Amino acid sequence: MASQTRILVGIGVGGTLGLLANVLQPRLSPEQQGYVEGLISNVADPLGQLFLRLLFMLVVPLLFAAVVMGVCELDLKNLGKMGARMMGYTVVVSTIAVLIGLVTVNVLGPGRGLPQALIDEAVKAKGIPAPAAAPEDASVVGVLVSMVPDNPLKAAANGDMIGLIFFSLIFGMALSVSGTPAAKHLQQSIQGLYDALMVLIHWVLAFAPIGVGALIFSLLARLGLDVLIPVGRYVGVVVLGLSLHMFGVYSLLLKFVSGASPIWFFRGVREAMVTAFSTSSSAATLPTAIKVAEEDLKLPRNVSRFVLTAGSAMNQNGTALFEGVTVLFLAQVFQVDLTIMQQALVMGVCILAGIGTAGIPAGSLPVIAMILVMVGVPPEGLGLVLGVDRLLDMCRTTVNVVGDIAAAVFVAGGKQQGDDDDQGGGELDDAEQQLRLEGESSRDPGQLFA
Repeated sequence: MASQTRILVGIGVGGTLGLLANVLQPRLSPEQQGYVEGLISNVADPLGQLFLRLLFMLVVPLLFAAVVMGVCELDLKNLGKMGARMMGYTVVVSTIAVLIGLVTVNVLGPGRGLPQALIDEAVKAKGIPAPAAAPEDASVVGVLVSMVPDNPLKAAANGDMIGLIFFSLIFGMALSVSGTPAAKHLQQSIQGLYDALMVLIHWVLAFAPIGVGALIFSLLARLGLDVLIPVGRYVGVVVLGLSLHMFGVYSLLLKFVSGASPIWFFRGVREAMVTAFSTSSSAATLPTAIKVAEEDLKLPRNVSRFVLTAGSAMNQNGTALFEGVTVLFLAQVFQVDLTIMQQALVMGVCILAGIGTAGIPAGSLPVIAMILVMVGVPPEGLGLVLGVDRLLDMCRTTVNVVGDIAAAVFVAGGKQQGDDDDQGGGELDDAEQQLRLEGESSRDPGQLFA
């Protein structure tokens, strides 16, 4: 049975049993109600918490390894100009994506409306890690200063993920620029750590049907149908934000920044969109995305391979938007009032964490769990999201892949438009030719996968 099918089965079984328990519980005798409560407290809650704790266990090493390797993929020393354009595009477009998510979730408020009594009943799990301490100085300057950890190991142990991300970023830059034999060996070791963590992620996701089913059973057994209405609103807000970003922001950037026709672009990337939607994995879609960029959009080979390879690891616009919406949605559900400064911190972490999010199905879940703990939102609320995460994962992966290809068009200098925008090919413009010559003179494009 495919992994997504097993997760859907777990969701269906857990949700059905949870709703059944919620409906039947008032009609049971006190002794029978005690048995149901014991099943929730002693079986379902521990299984769900075990799944969450497995995710927490992987957060720190996965975030460090993924951020370092994502920055090293840029090879800033040899491809400084191209890497700078890629980094600038990633930061700006990810910021726009998270802003769209935060505005839509604040305006539409999909998580508002659950009675506090029901929420209190849903939050009974033990052993949730304590949130990271807020900076003593809440001013903008104080927050910026607090982003730099005085001890990265202490920051990781205390849940200061912003400090850990900052250290990982500058460490990755230094490792990429160093170029010594020892540094190259260290980079290979970190790549080995990342590979091992990917195996662990797959093992944890193999337990996901049981963990997700247990979380949903616990929540629905206590909340019943009342919880399904805000979840439906949440799905609508996420899909709305992703649609606005993909068809609105990307189209405007292509037209007015890259000088390319959005119609030409979206017509050329259809195959990559279908692959991304069906696999829910930026990494699995990478070969198709490179084929589309080189054969359909006629982008320079060195540009497309560099940007798409790096982008599959660090240019996760859809994931950044999804993470921001999810954190604020769960904050609304649990009536945790986040200030403007806290929401700005959430936005900053989502942008930075986009570099460290694994390009695999459900790869953003550990990051979301980390952010929830950081801002004081009960992370067991992930059970509300996990039931619909498969569909949303397919949607945000499509946005991620389309954003990577749009970044390749931007870095290549756009497409020289002819009289007929229906033409998928065309001659390379001067900027593309110059980038091709620069790339071929500095590095063999075949080494971009090394």
